[in-house]
Amino acid sequence: MPAQPARPAPGGSPAPSARRTAFAEGVDRLRDAATTEPGRLRIIGAVLALLVVAFGAVTAWQASERAAAADDVLHRSQPLSSGAADIYRSLADANTAASSGFLAGGQETAASRDRYETDIRTAAAGLVTAAANAEPGSASEAAVARLNRLLPEYKGLIERARTYNRQGYPVGGAYLRYANEKMQKEMLPAAEDLYTKENQRLDADYGDATPYPWVAIALGVLALAALGWAQHRTYRRTNRVLNHGLVAASAVTTVALLWLVVGHAVARAELNGSYDHGIRSLTVLHDARIASLKARGNENLSLVARGAETITAGGKTYDAYYYDFDKDMTILGQGLTRAAKLADDQGGGAPVKSAEGNMAVWKQRHAAARTEDENGNYEQALDKVIGAKGATGECFDSVDRNLARAIDHEQTEFQRAAGDGRDAMTGLPVGAAVLAVLGAAGALAGIGRRLSEYR
Repeated sequence: MPAQPARPAPGGSPAPSARRTAFAEGVDRLRDAATTEPGRLRIIGAVLALLVVAFGAVTAWQASERAAAADDVLHRSQPLSSGAADIYRSLADANTAASSGFLAGGQETAASRDRYETDIRTAAAGLVTAAANAEPGSASEAAVARLNRLLPEYKGLIERARTYNRQGYPVGGAYLRYANEKMQKEMLPAAEDLYTKENQRLDADYGDATPYPWVAIALGVLALAALGWAQHRTYRRTNRVLNHGLVAASAVTTVALLWLVVGHAVARAELNGSYDHGIRSLTVLHDARIASLKARGNENLSLVARGAETITAGGKTYDAYYYDFDKDMTILGQGLTRAAKLADDQGGGAPVKSAEGNMAVWKQRHAAARTEDENGNYEQALDKVIGAKGATGECFDSVDRNLARAIDHEQTEFQRAAGDGRDAMTGLPVGAAVLAVLGAAGALAGIGRRLSEYR
């Protein structure tokens, strides 16, 4: 069927065509404007201003994120990681102090008792801090809750062991071994899990703080290229070498880009240095200190148990605590060797070297004490372990002191480097935003100067 002609509108005029959208009309106006030089200049000015502002906005955003992550490394995740290590160390040291006090029997010193109580208070305070910073429902929160439940149980077992020991009942040793089992199999694994989770949080913050801000850098380069093209175009059309507004916009954009690149490069270098020469050393030193504490605890418990606990390995039967002592001393030796390699100055290396010397003497004295114990000379063995002079306890204390010195030094080195890394980005987010506004204003002013020539 042939098409019917359009029906005339009332009054005899043809029907109006469909109304065009505002977007389509805007595109037409833009296309028409682009056919004239003033119109093209207006488009160029708008694009230049948009690029410079986008560069400033993205720079401020990415710099803010990295500065916040660097601040978290310095003030949140690393202190929490160190706090988790202190919780572990305090629990292990409390267990060691309790076994030392038990061996002394009625002669337990006030210093030994105070050390135990201080360790328990330190661990409890650390758990409060960890609980306050743990995310709801996280593995860290579960580990803290478990330790808060186990700590009173452990303290109760230790007090029972002390009470029966003072009264001369052998059952006190059983309670001490039960408390040690709770510490070794339940509490320290939970503390280690908390330490692992806090280290993962620390690594995540480092991962957020150190990547290059490629998007911002790319926008900065693009903005500079566009500004350079605009100046070249102006030169070709007017033979004027410089357009003051465009030159100012280029200079401001260059300053912002250099600030971004150099500032972030310095921050990245310092943060990587704080990890390589701070965090890695701290991790090794914490592990070595914990190994020394566990070794001392097993050395004491070997005399408490008097051969009651055995283990079979490689077809041979060993005293369980002496066997674990040897493993812990091996770990300690390996840790000290690694710490000595990681130490990059005398302040960090000297205490580690001293600890290695203390450990060597400790092993010699322990061998003599073990020989006395295996020959049935219990009192002589006890004197070589907890005696007033020439005992293995002196060596353990020296190892612990030197490791504490090394940890304090590396902690200071970390704070210095991480602080420098964070400070390298100070002011960059605000500065980039301000410079972007100035750059956009300069670009518009430069294009406006050209437009004025057409009026």
